[in-house]
Formats: sequence, structure tokens, C-alpha cells
Amino acid sequence: MKSKIYVETSVISYLTSRPSSNAVNMAHQQITKSWWNKRSKYELYISELVVKECSVGNPDAVNGRLTTLAEIGLLHTPNEAVDLVKELLIRKIMPRNASEDALHIVIATLHSIDFLLTWNCKHIANPQIQQQIAAYFAEYALSLPFICTPEELLRN
Repeated sequence: MKSKIYVETSVISYLTSRPSSNAVNMAHQQITKSWWNKRSKYELYISELVVKECSVGNPDAVNGRLTTLAEIGLLHTPNEAVDLVKELLIRKIMPRNASEDALHIVIATLHSIDFLLTWNCKHIANPQIQQQIAAYFAEYALSLPFICTPEELLRN
């Protein structure tokens, strides 16, 4: 059985963007492309939020991102997702300006995804935040997906 991976917007952005001259961004792009070439080992999923975020910006870039998304399974946003996100914000587990980041985590969790793949290490792949979210989700018997970057998953 293949592991299920929720692919967050930042991964799609690094995958489809023009080569960067910034060393860190260039490395993220190369790592993302290396991981992408091994994606057949996994079941990939995105949400309507990923589609929405990938639909903004330069029309050529948007087209590239949306073309890439077309081959990935689409998850719906469960009704209870909004309440869970609100509670993450009320409890100050996630900052108010990171509500969409919280929604990515909640959607992946509610769909029992194994891995949430992201380059967003500020609010999503943040160990302190993950610890707090996992403790909160445990109150509802929900298991947080393993949240990692493509680099971490590429090591498998």
C-alpha cells in the first residue's frame, strides 16, 4: 500500500517556478524536482485550497502550476475543518495570519493523510507548532500527519 501525501502549495511552486539565482531557492527547486521524479511511490493529494493558491499570479506561472495539479487527487474540505482551524487560532497555536496554513494541516489530518509535504517551515513544518497541534488533535482522537519537506522524504 502506498503512503498518502498531501502536497502543499509551496512544493508545487518550487517544482514549477523558473530557476532561481538564490542558492537556497535553487536547492529547494532541485530537491523538489528530485522528489517529484520519485512520486510514483506515493498517492498524491491536494485540496481546493492548493488549487486556489496556485491560481494566483503570473498567468504563465499559474498555467504551469495548474497543469501540474491536474494529475493529483483532489480532497474536499470537510465541514468540521473550519471549526478546527478557528480553534487553532483561538488557542493561539497558529497565528491569525496563518489560517490557510492551518487549513492545509486540518484537511490533511481529517483525510488521514500519512505525510504533509511542504517547504513552509515557519507555520507548517515547525516542530513547536506541530507539537501543540498534535496535543490539541489528540483531544478529538485525530492523528497529525508526519509533516516534512521534500528533502526529508527524499531520503527514504
